[in-house]
Amino acid sequence: MRIGIDLGGTNIAAGLVDDSLSITVRGSVPTPQGADAIARDAAALVRSLCEQEGIRPEDLTSAGIGSPGAIDTSAGTVIYSNNLAFDNVPLAGMLSEALGVTGRIGNDANVAALGEFHAGAGKAFSSMILVTLGTGVGGGIILGGAIYDGFNGMGGEVGHMVIQKGGVPCTCGRKGCWEAYASATGLIRLTKAALEKNPNSRMAAIAEERGKVSGRTAFLAARQGDETGEAVVTEYLSYLASGAANLINLFQPEVLCFGGGVSHEGPYLIDRLKPLVGAELYPVGEKKTALRLAELGNDAGIIGAAML
Repeated sequence: MRIGIDLGGTNIAAGLVDDSLSITVRGSVPTPQGADAIARDAAALVRSLCEQEGIRPEDLTSAGIGSPGAIDTSAGTVIYSNNLAFDNVPLAGMLSEALGVTGRIGNDANVAALGEFHAGAGKAFSSMILVTLGTGVGGGIILGGAIYDGFNGMGGEVGHMVIQKGGVPCTCGRKGCWEAYASATGLIRLTKAALEKNPNSRMAAIAEERGKVSGRTAFLAARQGDETGEAVVTEYLSYLASGAANLINLFQPEVLCFGGGVSHEGPYLIDRLKPLVGAELYPVGEKKTALRLAELGNDAGIIGAAML
């Protein structure tokens, strides 16, 4: 039995993972402030889960944690995480000391990709890239069954490749990043701009009915035949396809899968995306990267952390 911990800015989620990569028991607690408090509360959560399962923490095979930020995986250190105010925090060692079991740590997006690779959309393959479409665009690259995170732990920042030189400013300080266009935030920006030009569209009515503009607004309108919604979806998918094709051309993974909020559009998203991506790929013969939806949702981070 292994423990996987998914550390977020709001909650710490954890689960015991068995040999079949199923979560047997899970729980969560609010994320406190400060590294010492986080390590303390994460360890207390693990002890509680072990008690529910009738085992001792020291009986665990290992404990893994996925954390936001830049990670030195060999040292077990969070080099920097602005969300958690971490600066060179030896979190893996702190967890090991608290539980009496070997601790491992990885970047949360990379860890989620590892979970999806072992137990979700990538389990039949040897290489996979996970792209998460949420507030930002995150990702994790799995090559030869292992996380590729570069020599310094910073690899896999797929959202920060530029797809539009001199384009929309990104939170990272560059302009034209994929994240600025293909995230839910970017989709909402496109939607609001279209609404200003077309205040009488069906899409505008949907936004009013729901009380806000979300990443779903344009897709809902497009499904109902609204021209404004369709135009937004078409533009958004062109940006999404551009970055996806870049990743495929660079790494040629067996599968590229999409998770995060926008991926909840399901087959409607993937089916429309496939020909757009295909049109931008470098010719590689009959063997082509499969495009799929992620399967594990929030479980990916827990399972991936357990697999560290």
